[in-house]
Amino acid sequence: MKNILLSLLSSMAVFTTYSQNTLSGRITDRSTNEPLEQVSVYFPDLEKGTITNENGSFTIGKLPPGIYKVVASYIGFQSFTQNITLQQGKNRLNIALSPSAIEMEEVIVSTPFHKLQRDNVMKVEFAKIATLKSKGPPTLIEGIGKIPGVGVVSTGVGIGKPVIRGLTSNRVLVYTQGIRLENQQFGAEHGLGVNEAGIESVEVIKGPASLLYGSDAMGGVLYLNPEKFLTPNSTEGDVNLSYNSNTQGITSNVGVRSSGEKLRFLARAATNNHIDYTGGDGNKVTNSRFNEKDLKMGVSYQNTIFKSEIRYNYNQSNLGIPETIGTQTTSRTPELPYQKINNHILSSKSKIFFENTSLDLTLGYIGNFRKEFEDHHHDENETDPDNGEEEHSEAALDMKLNTFNYNILYLLPKWGKSETIVGIQGIHQTNANFGEEILIPDATTNDVGVLGTTHFHLNENNDFQFGLRYDYRKIAGKAYGILGEEGYIADLDRDFSSFNGAFGYKNNISKQITARINVATGFRAPNLAELTSYGGHSGANRFEIGNADLKNEQNIQVDLALEFQNEHVELFLNGFHNSIKNYIFIAPDGTFINQNAVYNYLQQDATLYGGEVGFHLHPHPYDWLHIESSYQTVFGKLNHGNPLPLIPANNLTNTLRVAFFNANSWWLRTNAFISLNTTFKQGKIGEFETVTPEYSILDAGFGGELKFMKRSMNINISANNILNKKYIAHLSRLKSDGILNIGRSVTLGVTILL
Repeated sequence: MKNILLSLLSSMAVFTTYSQNTLSGRITDRSTNEPLEQVSVYFPDLEKGTITNENGSFTIGKLPPGIYKVVASYIGFQSFTQNITLQQGKNRLNIALSPSAIEMEEVIVSTPFHKLQRDNVMKVEFAKIATLKSKGPPTLIEGIGKIPGVGVVSTGVGIGKPVIRGLTSNRVLVYTQGIRLENQQFGAEHGLGVNEAGIESVEVIKGPASLLYGSDAMGGVLYLNPEKFLTPNSTEGDVNLSYNSNTQGITSNVGVRSSGEKLRFLARAATNNHIDYTGGDGNKVTNSRFNEKDLKMGVSYQNTIFKSEIRYNYNQSNLGIPETIGTQTTSRTPELPYQKINNHILSSKSKIFFENTSLDLTLGYIGNFRKEFEDHHHDENETDPDNGEEEHSEAALDMKLNTFNYNILYLLPKWGKSETIVGIQGIHQTNANFGEEILIPDATTNDVGVLGTTHFHLNENNDFQFGLRYDYRKIAGKAYGILGEEGYIADLDRDFSSFNGAFGYKNNISKQITARINVATGFRAPNLAELTSYGGHSGANRFEIGNADLKNEQNIQVDLALEFQNEHVELFLNGFHNSIKNYIFIAPDGTFINQNAVYNYLQQDATLYGGEVGFHLHPHPYDWLHIESSYQTVFGKLNHGNPLPLIPANNLTNTLRVAFFNANSWWLRTNAFISLNTTFKQGKIGEFETVTPEYSILDAGFGGELKFMKRSMNINISANNILNKKYIAHLSRLKSDGILNIGRSVTLGVTILL
């Protein structure tokens, strides 16, 4: 007992000593030596920071000893980053920031070492959600589709999923709240399922990321960063409202954040409601209406050597599935067929700091409860006498997907100029059916993966990163139906495994030029639909037969990136070549069952290649003027057959943008843009696709930040498809029915900081 008390007292003494560690300093403008107020000073590894006062001074307390990266960032200045050694007691760091018209750099969190993009060996695209939303897209995924190299497979306006360099669905992994999002993403009509409220930014890894995330990341990763907790001893709230003229869409959310010395809290509630969208021909697309409700909450505790946060997100979506141009109405209630989705995301992230090392533990649960109501169940509809709306009580499809996942990462003690992380990741997933129809059987999936990755900083100009990973997946599915009859699914017991590696090299050829090369392998285990399908697919008028003997998809991708950047010009050139072994696709075999053509899941090697090129000019002395242009191209084909389906058409975007800042005016910031987006003819098409002609879309917008009665307010007005162009995107699932994409729309958005 005596020894235990002594140990506790020793631990308390160490903790007390650590809690007295501080970092103080002053931040100035390098060109004028004047102090800078409201500069963010932040430790990415510790997730701890503050802002400077009117004298440019800052103090951050209760810091653990060790070597940590500190980042100082402020709009209009180049971000500062440096590894510093925190000693016990008082530490000091003075920083001089250099003016720059280039947008402020952010810390990339989707890669393991949390560096600024210019320090990353792997190229990662970063975008703030507020910036994407200011361009007027009605949903989060439509906004993300504006990022070069990223597209959207859409079913109307309300349903969409990301396409990264020609790969989509189970080949692209989505992360939110630090955990992988599992929402039956194999389905063509299964969208992202995340509301933009409470999402601060998005990062896109355009290439195999299986080393970091395991199966399904062979095409890339979409990493959604939730809004941060506030700095200590502060409270704020905000109200956000927007209206879309085309869909009469009403979007609103309200949030509050409050932080003490150790305990922090945030909450946000949102609604999103749209009628059928109108195409460029003036006709409403029947049943493209959708609505959703969203709630996000989080609580965090942090002391000197330990921090932990718990976040919860509940999302309820009602999504109409458009099929034709029919009755013109302004109803906001989806009619048959439609989906009703309830999504629960619960995550826990904890980190323990040791001297020069740390341990991360992330746990997560996702409950995706999906129901689909179809036309042939109309006899079972009941009418609610109170509101006259049809209440569809019987679901054709009723699937409950429960996923538990874990991620444990340990940062080893630094050795020389290298940083190394080792870890173990895994999921336990169950799928259960309760509806009349079954797409995939009741099944259990278990994943486990072990990894190690090292970043080696040779000198100021040369960085290397390499790693290795092993994964094992086991899928056990239950038999369903009667052997020999339509809809029969045999039992399934398969396991898959794969070794994957990655190597990257970054070279600062000069102060302005950076070159990167990355070579990575990735894999994807076949999903349940590909392994077990046996039955008619009414939406596609075909009979699909799965293949229980399918092998892993395995790929190797080479990425090259070249960037030039000075104070007023940015240029980038990205290229990639992606070879995929055992690519899974579906094709007819020439036979028929119940008058439906039979389609089988097959495998064949495939190749994709292409890239992105662009520039950003803000000429001196007109730093308020921004001229931006980007071009993206992707080619994909089976090695012994046709072009791959769902390959985005080549695209060119040209934007003229202005941005002004006046700290002494009640109107603090002003921005405006006009953009011409040209999508070229897509003639290299898959076996079941049709040629898509060229089209151009003109967008424009205006916004600003102003002070009103000691409150800050942001106003944005954007107009999309100003010329009301009649067009159908190549990646629209409504293309086969000749249904147009959305016509002219004007969006008005207001954000009020309370």
